[in-house]
Amino acid sequence: MKQKFSLIVLAFLLSSVSFVFGQNKFAKQQFEQNKTYIIELIDNTQFVGYILQNDSLSIVIKTETIPKIEIPIQKIKRIEEIIPSRLKNGEYWFPNPNSTRYLFGPSAFTLKKGEGYYQNTYLIVNSFNFGITDHISMGAGLEFISTFGSLASGTFQPIFFITPKIGYQITEKFHAGAGVLYATLPGFFDEDNRSSFGIAYGIGTYGTPDHNITGGLGWGFFNGEFSDKPIITLSGMTRIGRRVALVTENWIIPADDYYGIITYGIRFFGEKMTVDFAFINNGDIAQALILGIPYVDFVVKF
Repeated sequence: MKQKFSLIVLAFLLSSVSFVFGQNKFAKQQFEQNKTYIIELIDNTQFVGYILQNDSLSIVIKTETIPKIEIPIQKIKRIEEIIPSRLKNGEYWFPNPNSTRYLFGPSAFTLKKGEGYYQNTYLIVNSFNFGITDHISMGAGLEFISTFGSLASGTFQPIFFITPKIGYQITEKFHAGAGVLYATLPGFFDEDNRSSFGIAYGIGTYGTPDHNITGGLGWGFFNGEFSDKPIITLSGMTRIGRRVALVTENWIIPADDYYGIITYGIRFFGEKMTVDFAFINNGDIAQALILGIPYVDFVVKF
């Protein structure tokens, strides 16, 4: 009984310390009245406006539509300054959580150190990407059908890939990057050995994370042999609403002659998630499917 009582007292003390710390954190913080802040409450409610005053008990803010709101400090989860470009007609547009990639291919924007995301395509291709530094990221993934199919036959022969990438900001609106997509296949072409293929590429992105265009050149390879001609890519994205963007990714691929593949679709945003609905198309595909082959993926940032 004494032990149970001690645990209750300890839990009460810890919660009290947490409460006091939360009060002190915002009570001592200095806010400039001419700057805009987003205040998120513990129930995920958000207010955007100017902080008029703050003390150990509450914060008083002014929003676009409400001249004065007093918020108890213990109900506040975070306070963050908003740069002016994130406000559109008085509405807060959170940063694009998926600016480093279009559908399949990357932009030259990079993940920050410690940032990462999980991407799922068609529910069967799964990958993770992680920022090692502000300029270098590493990704890896696998395809589920080959994974579970090979396990059912008593082996482990998945299709898997890695995607290292490096990128730098050259000017205010221009980023440059390079990377490799390296994938391996089970013995489809050689029963005794896995096959490898991929692409080594360089890209340049002009614009901002909300509105940008990317051009690139890449040399495909298969089992160590590189193609003589480069693959040409041209991709773009434009954010047309707080939670909606248009996205396109287009490939010109060398064979006996060059042929093109285009994609076009819509991206839906959350603060930590995006969902893409798009179509893959060219002249040959359009003869069977006018709109093209449906494409779907989602990305969760962490």
